[in-house]
Amino acid sequence: MNHTYHVETKCVHSGWNPENGEARQIPIYQSTTFKYNSTDEMGKLFDLESNGYFYTRLQNPTNDAVASRIADLEGGVAAMLTSSGQAAILFAILNICEAGDHMICASEIYGGTLNLAGVTLKKFGINCTFLSVDCTDEELLAAFRPNTKLVFGESVSNPALAVLDIERFAHIAHEHGVPLIVDNTFATPINCQPFKWGADIVVHSTTKYMDGHATQVGGCIVDSGNFDWEAHSEKFPGLTTPDLSYHGIIYTKKFGKLAYITKATSQLMRDLGATPSPFNTFLLGMSLESLPLRIERHCSNALAIANFLQNHDKVSYVNYPGLSGNKYYERAKKYMPKGTCGVISAELKGGREAAVQFLDHLQLASIATHVADAKTCVLHPASHTHRQLTDEQLVSAGISPGLVRLSIGIEHVDDLIADMEQALSYVTLI
Repeated sequence: MNHTYHVETKCVHSGWNPENGEARQIPIYQSTTFKYNSTDEMGKLFDLESNGYFYTRLQNPTNDAVASRIADLEGGVAAMLTSSGQAAILFAILNICEAGDHMICASEIYGGTLNLAGVTLKKFGINCTFLSVDCTDEELLAAFRPNTKLVFGESVSNPALAVLDIERFAHIAHEHGVPLIVDNTFATPINCQPFKWGADIVVHSTTKYMDGHATQVGGCIVDSGNFDWEAHSEKFPGLTTPDLSYHGIIYTKKFGKLAYITKATSQLMRDLGATPSPFNTFLLGMSLESLPLRIERHCSNALAIANFLQNHDKVSYVNYPGLSGNKYYERAKKYMPKGTCGVISAELKGGREAAVQFLDHLQLASIATHVADAKTCVLHPASHTHRQLTDEQLVSAGISPGLVRLSIGIEHVDDLIADMEQALSYVTLI
């Protein structure tokens, strides 16, 4: 694909270039296996001596076409799809970390990732230090250890909506010879391209805006190809020393800029098997075609609704990086000048009861745990994700009893505002 094309064009055309008489849409290769005419041909695939397909757990033409499209959108050299966003994050970390290693992670991240890094990976022998995205340079520098292998953060965090200073974190990570991994799920490559600011690896939950219709669960890892693993070979032996499970291949020597994704595919996907279904990937590929249009509407709707809620007398505050008074407004303008995402959080006056009254009277918006699809959905953390906590414990966790999370869809904004207006009319303030 011509890399000078705009991102809107890449969303439609990248990854699949049909020849004369071939399918215009990416075909679904719904097959576990692929036939070869000789033992030697298949043997070369197992030795990583030639390219091709022999088992869908490792690679599949449908999956590779869509992965290539996402890599092009992010400006990377290669990508690998996974069965979920959580699997993408796990593989991205395990590809360069092992027992005895350490990582640094922003504390304002998705709760599932926080638990993965702070609890589950600890059982693997990988320890994590959490720091706020607003930490000082001195605090970040102090977190590094001799065995630190990576720094991780989200471009726009879920659900805190904190914006990562990608350039600053990348610079300090590189000073210590480690890559910066950025979860770009909420911003998408339409609004933010972390590689342009020094990030080395990007991960996505494709379940969210990339799919955009709540039809498939998936994930993706994209490598920029920019990090010099060889220059820090003592830190990354998995990439720079022989892999005995593949006849002593050294990934950096044999695959160059493709080393990271090749290792993730041939090693981790081989052994752990978090493979996406080709049919799910087909749905993702179609959804990517409309991603720029949807993201533009998500963001414009969210900004209008954030302004509406901010000026409503039953709302105490609104958190949205697109609002001029938000603490991350200037940072968001730098990294995401076209907009951030469609997710808003707002605190209602009247606490828990007011939030419940508001949600229960919404007619267009659905009460759902999902975010980032075409339909507007809402969630009350005190009643749902943090239901077991008392009001006092909620406040300690940074969540007020009156807080609601809104994922704004692509409906007409006037209809959404009217729906919220009528729902707010049922809220009684004592």
